[in-house]
Amino acid sequence: MTSDTATSLSEGRKARVKASVSIGVVILLAVLAWWFDPSWLYGWLKVLHVVAVISWMVGLFYLPRLFVYHADAETGGEPAATFVIMEQRLVKVIMTPAMMVSWAVGLWLAWSGFGFSGLWLWVKIAAVVGLTVFHVFLSRAARRFAAGENTMTSRQWRMANEIPTVLMIIVVIMVIIKPFA
Repeated sequence: MTSDTATSLSEGRKARVKASVSIGVVILLAVLAWWFDPSWLYGWLKVLHVVAVISWMVGLFYLPRLFVYHADAETGGEPAATFVIMEQRLVKVIMTPAMMVSWAVGLWLAWSGFGFSGLWLWVKIAAVVGLTVFHVFLSRAARRFAAGENTMTSRQWRMANEIPTVLMIIVVIMVIIKPFA
């Protein structure tokens, strides 16, 4: 084992401990907030939800764009290797955590604020399920790119890039207009 590997393993352990402690603190705060249910909680959870959704949507828009350029890059070349790193970090560090926070907080808000009632809310949830399916599709595509097994052209990735736009428009209409309320 080289010193670079040992440093990486040590840094990885430290990062896992920090992440575990952070998750534990967040869970503890969430339980306390749920238990005491202060009047300000709902508003701050809406803020958290909007920030998480924006972060997730940025990833859903940007990752297919990276795939457009990655699909045109020579397999095994330096640009392709750079794209793999960018794609994996985007999925693991931004998109997946943002999606998880969006879902957790969004479901709490739907239950707390609306009791899961209203057709508009269920249409919104269906669109978010669609965004989640697209997220999983992109995550798998990132793994295929990393393995050098991409099966789609840059033109197909450009077209796929429109899917989250359509679903986002549906979500925004349901939340703002509430057409079936």
